[in-house]
Amino acid sequence: MKPSARRGGVARSLVAIVVLAFVLSPVYWMVNASLLPAGRPSHGGWFPADPDPSGYLTALHDQGGALVTSLVVSLGTAALSLALAAPAAHALTLSPLPGTGPFLFGVLLVQAVPGISVANALHGLYADTGLLDTYLGLVLADSTAGVPLAILLLRTAMAAIPREIVEAARLDGAGAWRVFRSVVLPLSRNALVTAGLFAFLLTWGDTLFALTLTTTDAVRPITLGLYDYLGAHTTRWNATMATAVLASLPAAVLVVVAQRHITTAPAAGAVHRGHR
Repeated sequence: MKPSARRGGVARSLVAIVVLAFVLSPVYWMVNASLLPAGRPSHGGWFPADPDPSGYLTALHDQGGALVTSLVVSLGTAALSLALAAPAAHALTLSPLPGTGPFLFGVLLVQAVPGISVANALHGLYADTGLLDTYLGLVLADSTAGVPLAILLLRTAMAAIPREIVEAARLDGAGAWRVFRSVVLPLSRNALVTAGLFAFLLTWGDTLFALTLTTTDAVRPITLGLYDYLGAHTTRWNATMATAVLASLPAAVLVVVAQRHITTAPAAGAVHRGHR
């Protein structure tokens, strides 16, 4: 390797390290503050000399229910989004109608509708149907964002599946449901994981629907729990930051676990298209 190329690689690595350190600095500060004794985090220094886990115990005691609520709603939204989007994407790919283009444009346009408009409309409907302060109500509301995105992602992946594979399954006697379940879904696994992950993350970070469609603490996601906790415990930064760390863990773990599927989805689609 030439010296100039080696110096260029070192320079790029240093820039990447600096950018990564800048991006992760809030996470470092959050974890550092969560391990300090009760009090302001500015007293802690670079690393806690004597890490104190009491903040996490307090956070789990006070916000454990909110974490469970967010997990239930986020997983429910991901499951419902995939259950609705996968058949719709398959139908749009298998038998495209003359109005498929405008329909997909409308699906894309839905993403541009302000969330507050949807939340206000749903509030009146939920008040009449008894869906306020329910898990089902939040799952349905968050699915209004998860389903359109999942349809777009899944249709792109399913359109890349070679038509010969589907036709071969039909010649072997597989019906429409069998083809969808045993051929299309396995070949769209990476896209399914990606769409489900996006639906989960959109729901996990949602504040608007949670604030508009809940009026009590019975069904209260962690986003609202953390917001209220911050206002009520500004002198207990260790518990507040511990709550923030716990609220970040599920999403971070899912992203790490699903990373392989997310990064290989475009490559898989390119391979399928190459066989056409």
